[in-house]
Amino acid sequence: MNTSEASRQWLEKLVNQTHHLPRQQIDWLHKTREMSRERMQSMPLPQRKQEAWRYTSIDRLVKHDFLHSDDSFYTLTDADISDWILADDSSYRLVFANGRCIPSLCNVQGIPSDVTIGSLGASLTTDGDLIQQYLSQQPSLASEDVFTTLNAANIDDGLFVHVPKNVALDKPIEVLHLNYAANSERLILPRHLVVIESGAQATLIERFTSRGNAAYFTNSVNEIFVGDNACLSHYHIQNESSQAHHLSRVNLLQGTNSTYKANYFALGASWSRCDINAQFSGKGAHCDLSGLYTVNDKQLADFHLNVIHNHPHCSSRENFRGIIAGSGRAVFDGRIVVEKHAQKTDAQLSNKNLLLSRDAEVDTKPQLEIYADDVKCSHGTTVGQMDPRQVFYLRSRGIDEAAAKKMLSLGFAGEVLEDIELEDVRSYVENCVQQNLFAQ
Repeated sequence: MNTSEASRQWLEKLVNQTHHLPRQQIDWLHKTREMSRERMQSMPLPQRKQEAWRYTSIDRLVKHDFLHSDDSFYTLTDADISDWILADDSSYRLVFANGRCIPSLCNVQGIPSDVTIGSLGASLTTDGDLIQQYLSQQPSLASEDVFTTLNAANIDDGLFVHVPKNVALDKPIEVLHLNYAANSERLILPRHLVVIESGAQATLIERFTSRGNAAYFTNSVNEIFVGDNACLSHYHIQNESSQAHHLSRVNLLQGTNSTYKANYFALGASWSRCDINAQFSGKGAHCDLSGLYTVNDKQLADFHLNVIHNHPHCSSRENFRGIIAGSGRAVFDGRIVVEKHAQKTDAQLSNKNLLLSRDAEVDTKPQLEIYADDVKCSHGTTVGQMDPRQVFYLRSRGIDEAAAKKMLSLGFAGEVLEDIELEDVRSYVENCVQQNLFAQ
């Protein structure tokens, strides 16, 4: 059996596990699931011949027999999650275990009466019309791949946030995705929907983490709508088990004069990939994406950005940095497209990488496609090793070599870390970076 046949059989096995999902009585939801199953039969599997998967293989995934998770975690307590959450009352909190919401650990007391922060699964019965209006309606989903379709075929639970017009939330929305596979390799398929209507403001903090060191596969899809004159700040932090496999797809649609400011961090997992697709539905919108990926021995971290400027007077900033140690490997593929009618576009893309060993590797590919004639755009990338003169300087001041390299690495990441506006989140990310790269 060749590799392609093995991958197809592996995928079909994943799909066939999940025919008996709840809420089959919701007609549109049932049709969405079934249509996705049918589409998967003819969709190509990711392979190196496809440009989007040129540098990333799914061989690590195919080696595992992942099982769809139907575990219950209602015995978890606040003490079990205390290491990952903000202080009580400083946020609206949701907790998911293996992709399912755990109501006993959530705290959304005090939210405005017209705001919804909760489980997508539960909201399908209470806010079904609103969810149907937005779910799977983004233009970027027209080019979905087989993993996004797998997620759509199994829509069950995930995050649902709806902030109505002109409402500004007074506290961040904190979401903990806790993954735990004690006795088997789990398949986790959360579907998230975030709707920030015109003039509204919100902050969303997502953490993906795990208990223990088990192998599992998180295949997450996040659809985000930011309305006219609305603002969303988003922190997306992946710090999972060294045996975990993580795939996130974020589809973003911004309205006129809206702002989306996001910080993405890939700090854990054996194999991780994050696809970010951004488009505009009106002029004057601003999209600000920054990120940091740290990779150690035998780890892979992959970021793909696809920012489509399809309206005039919009701007975007993409600033990503990577620190690759040991025999780790990273991929950064950043693409900006300025369409013909998107005049006065201002788009800047930067990717910088620091290699801490001879065996470290990064494939970086910034892309800029411009079809308009009145724009301000730039892109660039750098790959380099630590300057021995800087290490020598610090050692001459009485700092040992390991501490010197740690200081210089954190200094390299500093521009991205300093962009984190919430102090508790910044401290958490800094601690993760130090533990993952410099733990003795």
